[in-house]
Amino acid sequence: MPIQSLNGALRALLLVAIFFAGVWSQSSGVIEDFLWYLPDVQYLAIQHLWLTAISGSLAILVAIPLGIVLSRPSMARWAESLMQVLNVGTTIPTLAVLALSMSFLGIGAVPAVFGLFVATLLPITRNTYAGLKGVDPALMEAAAGIGMSSTQRLMRVELPNALYVIFAGMRTALTINVGTVPLAFLIGAGGLGELIFTGIDLYDPVMMLSGAIPTALLAIVVDALIATVAFLVVPRGVNPSRA
Repeated sequence: MPIQSLNGALRALLLVAIFFAGVWSQSSGVIEDFLWYLPDVQYLAIQHLWLTAISGSLAILVAIPLGIVLSRPSMARWAESLMQVLNVGTTIPTLAVLALSMSFLGIGAVPAVFGLFVATLLPITRNTYAGLKGVDPALMEAAAGIGMSSTQRLMRVELPNALYVIFAGMRTALTINVGTVPLAFLIGAGGLGELIFTGIDLYDPVMMLSGAIPTALLAIVVDALIATVAFLVVPRGVNPSRA
């Protein structure tokens, strides 16, 4: 009972705080200032999502097959060494990766997509590799015992059991991707970073927050969307969310 009463009091306090914040926003004109930037937010959010979708899709298409290849017994000697090569993309600051991309590919969306692709590659590859290596050996022995080929074991045993871990890597990578895309503005690729960095330069908090808040919301939406897909796709027996 005391805990329930405390929770009720906290909810009531939160509602009161939200109410007074709304009253203050309305009276100070902050809401009108935010609404003034709404057309810019809508236009730049589309650019933001496009950069995320292209770079993230390329990373998924490359990282999952690469993780599968590295998890094969024949690659056991080289897997960790090759993984460290991919680790360069996350060790080097993303802004530096974008700057290097700009040096070779020019200014615009192409170097931004390439830099974001490199930064997104490792988490998906690492989780694909870890998920496949973490499959119960007893399941592999049982599959081999009933005459499954290596390809059949991969498709019917390994990948279904590793899907939850693979999706976890995708959630991490794409959420980070959404939060990193604002840096693409600095090399001429657009996105919500235009409002964020211009607001910082002009010391305009409303402009800055008009870019920062939608970026945070997009990251939350992308994470929730991938979590929903994982909930529906990952088999019940290996999905803790559906246990």
